Amino acid sequence: AADKIRLIPQDFFAELCEQIIQHLNHKIPGINTAELCQRIQTSGVDINIGDLAKIANTLSFLFSTAARNNLSTEELVTTLGSGVSTLPKHAVQVIRHVWNEQGKAIAVSEEEGNMATVGQFVDMKWKLGVAMSSDTCRSLKYPYVTVTLTVADPSGQITDKSFEMTIPQFKNFFRQFKEMASVLETV
Repeated sequence: AADKIRLIPQDFFAELCEQIIQHLNHKIPGINTAELCQRIQTSGVDINIGDLAKIANTLSFLFSTAARNNLSTEELVTTLGSGVSTLPKHAVQVIRHVWNEQGKAIAVSEEEGNMATVGQFVDMKWKLGVAMSSDTCRSLKYPYVTVTLTVADPSGQITDKSFEMTIPQFKNFFRQFKEMASVLETV
């Protein structure tokens, strides 16, 4: 990971660290590595989304472990310096600054840790479509609903999950949402 971190400009690395801290503080649902990766690539850096996701996971583990062990800024920096593959100087400076400014606010409790293992719902989009024809059938006129769920997994990576439903399936889906809404109103 240290070799890939060397590629990331300091401003993008700082943004990634801040997003991870905000995610760990439950201020944002996750880190949009796809969007950040695209911006880094646009700046001329050759990095892929898989490598950026690994870096984000490593930093998330680093910050959450430091919070769990209640490390001071100096203890964290000393621990980073004693690692097998040393981080670039700009990365250590960013980690020091972000941890010093925002790291102490990370709340680590068992309840939050257990809840975070499920992931978090971020957004939902849907669209109605009609299949007019196919290779095997000339006239389908088959309506369907496409739903795209945006979900942050436990590590904070944001992903989209898409699926299609027939109209009867969508009506059942909608009915279940109405049931959930009515139960939530009674709480």
